[in-house]
Amino acid sequence: MAAKEKQILCVGLVCLDIINVVDKFPVEDTDTRCLAQRWQRGGNASNTCTVLSLLGAPCGFMGSLAPGRVSENLPDVTSEDFRKIDLSLYKWIHWEGRNASEQVAMIQQVEQFNATVPAEHRITTSVEIEKTREELYQLFGHGDVVFVSKDVARHFGFNSASEAVRRLYNRVKPGAYLICAWAEKGADAMGPDGVFHSNAFPPEKLVDTLGAGDTFNAAVLLSLCNGKSIQESLKFGCQIAGRKCGIQGYDGIV
Repeated sequence: MAAKEKQILCVGLVCLDIINVVDKFPVEDTDTRCLAQRWQRGGNASNTCTVLSLLGAPCGFMGSLAPGRVSENLPDVTSEDFRKIDLSLYKWIHWEGRNASEQVAMIQQVEQFNATVPAEHRITTSVEIEKTREELYQLFGHGDVVFVSKDVARHFGFNSASEAVRRLYNRVKPGAYLICAWAEKGADAMGPDGVFHSNAFPPEKLVDTLGAGDTFNAAVLLSLCNGKSIQESLKFGCQIAGRKCGIQGYDGIV
């Protein structure tokens, strides 16, 4: 019997997104009539896991779950929580940047595990730095793949994905890839083998952009996990993210 395929694990947040539909973008400090409302499971790591599953990847989620639909102040995963999992089940682990110091300790646990197993059983790691919070920037130096958001790039004073990956690359560890998506401008990456770019693939009609970044991350890391090149993976990420923007939610993404 063939061995069970190893999974991709996403560590981070699951939450409830409450989405209000209005006829136009609201003006600040004004009342706007809501045309419709929907509740949708959200959270970067949860969304990434959803897309991975829809793309056919065996995956798992690690985060705090509420006993009901609504809960407040759920704790982030700690390094002690992480220590309880069986790392041999996973081929790739992705962290949504949150409690960065604890997450660095988790990545170090993976590095210690990798040092004890043959190369074919080592776990690839990736991190996402989305929020402009100083604590998160220590994550640049960890992870084989680092996703940095447009907001963080702009916070550092950069005006394009290309400029961001070139100027921030000295922060990542040797041999890592740094990736930055820039909405309708596509995405760029830099690694030990150079700089790469993919154009965006916008839908015929823009419907829903919520979770597009998480979709991009999921598609890129799955493509890389499957042995594709960084150029192929960037293009695939932009294609799937563009498809997601043309539908509501995630059903129909493939």
